Amino acid sequence: MSETGLSTASAGTDTKSARRRELARFLRAHREQVGPDAVGLPHGVRRRTPGLRREEVAQLAGVGVTWYTWLEQGRPINASIQVLDAVARVLQLGSAERWHLYRLARVPGVPMPPAMPETLPPDAVHVLDRLDPSPACIYNGRYDLIANNSSYAAIFPWVVTASGMERNVLWRVAVAGEDVRPINPDLFGRMVANLRQRYADHIGDATWEALIERLSGSSALFREAWARQEIRPPGPQHKQFRCPPVGTIRLNTLSYAIDGAAELRMIVHLPESSTDAERLQELLRIGGVRLD
Repeated sequence: MSETGLSTASAGTDTKSARRRELARFLRAHREQVGPDAVGLPHGVRRRTPGLRREEVAQLAGVGVTWYTWLEQGRPINASIQVLDAVARVLQLGSAERWHLYRLARVPGVPMPPAMPETLPPDAVHVLDRLDPSPACIYNGRYDLIANNSSYAAIFPWVVTASGMERNVLWRVAVAGEDVRPINPDLFGRMVANLRQRYADHIGDATWEALIERLSGSSALFREAWARQEIRPPGPQHKQFRCPPVGTIRLNTLSYAIDGAAELRMIVHLPESSTDAERLQELLRIGGVRLD
């Protein structure tokens, strides 16, 4: 075998190992979140494990204790969709979390999304411009800012003016001070939960792994949210931002897939009320948020 062939085989093995480790972490985190009372088991006086024990999950799911233990330890074993469904029911996983479980386990018969380029279709930029004065942008799955319109630049200059790896919305929010971080306390957690859902298709990818390592090493806020193993698909959100000098602006956010570029999403922000619309117009008139 050539050196290239050996390198490719090694990379494939590393990716499979990384995927099994991620599956193990996912199962353990959700097992620890389900208390015995939630599944009709006595709590017991000597329970040292948060949530359910491994043997309890195995018993309730109707699988062998050794098999489930190996699955949660990240060992190379196969799992059918029926068995994973049984485990998912015990762990009380929602629909998005269940599909995430399938993708991590690479269940036969479950379609995996094809690899898609992050190339921005030319018409997408024209759409962004037509959406002014509503702030709009395009992210990839890692929250890298790919494109934006002028209204977005006015309200979010702290990411638009950045370059390279700094031009990542999740990174900027994670390391930002309270003056630019969204007021909504749960918004960052939702972003991390969406990142984890997309990460299932990119485990072992150097760019993704570098971002997660960088965020984990620099932000306690990210480490805490990442450890929760939450999964959330994109969806409508309500956001509040401090926008000096005009005050707080509330925005309703919608997310759209882009045809031919599955890795990209268009995010459109709409003022929640007439007051928010007036403040946004004033912000545009004076040239945007003041960073100093």
